[in-house]
Amino acid sequence: MTSFFSVNPWQIVNQAEKHQATLGEIATSTKQKMNTVKKILFSLLIVFAGLALKAQKVDSIFFHLYTDSLKKGTHNYINVDGKMSDGRWKPLTAKEIEFSSSCCSFSGNELIIPANTREEKIVIKAVLKTNPTMWIEKTIWIKKLPDPEFLPTKEEILKKQKN
Repeated sequence: MTSFFSVNPWQIVNQAEKHQATLGEIATSTKQKMNTVKKILFSLLIVFAGLALKAQKVDSIFFHLYTDSLKKGTHNYINVDGKMSDGRWKPLTAKEIEFSSSCCSFSGNELIIPANTREEKIVIKAVLKTNPTMWIEKTIWIKKLPDPEFLPTKEEILKKQKN
């Protein structure tokens, strides 16, 4: 059995110095690897952010209306779609589009036409907020005939088709 005093103290110091040097090398190596990983992740973030921004660019805007005429006394939804740079279509709202009209007001995408309006047609304009040089304009007629109080039944429609 060796006693504590029989061990050479210089051997202990040498072992400690070797051990400390090894830990320092490991710490330096780990820091270098972490910096490399950070650089790679940052590069990937930049690439994906660039792709996301490019994918969301509006190339052109179009009206896709649900009707051929507008109704008095109602909120008429004006549908504007954007064709994106990647070919996809995206519905656009008042967040992306500035709406205006020749005589009535908008609430979001809805054109509000008072029941007592005397206009026969309305010119509506949609301007892309992020690119005001991109805009569309359309003239839409206002419906003249009132809606029927009751819709025809299936039998009445079939009877008219036979005649």
